[in-house]
Amino acid sequence: MLIHNAEIINEGRRFRGYVAVDGCFITEVGEGDAPQTLLEVHGEIIDASMKWLVPGAIDTHVHFRDGGDGSPKGDIASESRAAVAGGVTTFFDMPNTTPPTVTLEAWKRKMEKAAAKSAANYAFFMGATNGNLDQLLEADYSRVPGVKLFMGSSTGNMLVDDSNAIRQLFERLECVIAVHAESQPVISGNVKKYREKYGEPVPVGLHPEIRSRRACVESSGLAVGLARATGARLHVLHISTSDELELFAPGPLSGKRITAETCPHYLIFGGGSDYERYGTRVKCNPAIKERSDREALLKAVIDGRIDVIATDHAPHLPADKKGDALTAASGMPGVQFSLPLMLSMTDREPGLTPERVVELMSHNPATLYGIDRRGFIRRGYYADLVLIAETDREIADSDVVSTCGWTPYAGMELMRRVDRVWVNGGNHALACRFRTRGEIKD
Repeated sequence: MLIHNAEIINEGRRFRGYVAVDGCFITEVGEGDAPQTLLEVHGEIIDASMKWLVPGAIDTHVHFRDGGDGSPKGDIASESRAAVAGGVTTFFDMPNTTPPTVTLEAWKRKMEKAAAKSAANYAFFMGATNGNLDQLLEADYSRVPGVKLFMGSSTGNMLVDDSNAIRQLFERLECVIAVHAESQPVISGNVKKYREKYGEPVPVGLHPEIRSRRACVESSGLAVGLARATGARLHVLHISTSDELELFAPGPLSGKRITAETCPHYLIFGGGSDYERYGTRVKCNPAIKERSDREALLKAVIDGRIDVIATDHAPHLPADKKGDALTAASGMPGVQFSLPLMLSMTDREPGLTPERVVELMSHNPATLYGIDRRGFIRRGYYADLVLIAETDREIADSDVVSTCGWTPYAGMELMRRVDRVWVNGGNHALACRFRTRGEIKD
């Protein structure tokens, strides 16, 4: 296959060029017109005039629900198809499934399922508990991206609240520790307070008061403090407040041992009016906070304090989202629309460029986790490629590929859409492999 006349966005540059693919791999990348010799020898020739060509997005934070219980909310097959529909060619699935991925046996079962039915490249986190350090130390981190640690109860109730167990994880694990950081004592106190004040139901607009700014700041601060004291490789997930940004260094990813992620919904929604407009559709953990937090997070995306954008994709069925601040399920689907939404934002957010979006959603995830030969358009790398075309249309629930059948982004305008996607050059999906990790290097 030869893709030519594309506007290639890769490694901080944008240029008209071509990419040749043989099997799963990129064999040539060039600027300008494709040589006649390539045009003559390649079977499928794709003229990508007026389109962007970007590396496939790598979503390092999804909940595809497929632990073996036959969840009606979705599975690896359905949700990986939603991912590919949105230009996400690789995903990392979280461990709070039923059963949870807290043993090597559970991890192996997930890998076998993905090998049989995933449309996108895949990897699965191991999950920490108060007592499974032995399993985590035995894991093969050339095949496991890292360990997920819940320092706050969320969907799946995998809270780790033993301070000694947490300390042991930070001291002994050499892999990436990806943390959901919310203080459970703070949250529990807020639940009691608002339940006594309002009874039932508790208005959904109080969700950011229950899962509060203080809950996030205290827990993220604890995690960062432990990482600094122990030298652990820490990645703090779904940052939602301006206050937490003080914990992270701006600038490029190279050399960092403490990194941060946010999600598109924290960059799009914010403030009480969104809870009034969208209700439980925008209820997630951590909660979406104020408009000022959204603005601060956008600045952090641009200046490098945020290193990765992932979705925290959680395909709850519409029935699960019914209820109030305490009873409606937390989480929202996002994997299908994250890349086109973020690229569309570059048309209206000063300082946010398509090059930076590609860095946050393709390059940095690959570098941070040490993924083997993915995340860049380079000779010898896997041909995970996405063509992006211009559009002018609104997202609708009817567009949704995920089993859940809805999106919080319904009604929002897209300026960019996914036109074509190749996973490994159009071949079958593969399990990710990981290089030895320490200090992040280019």
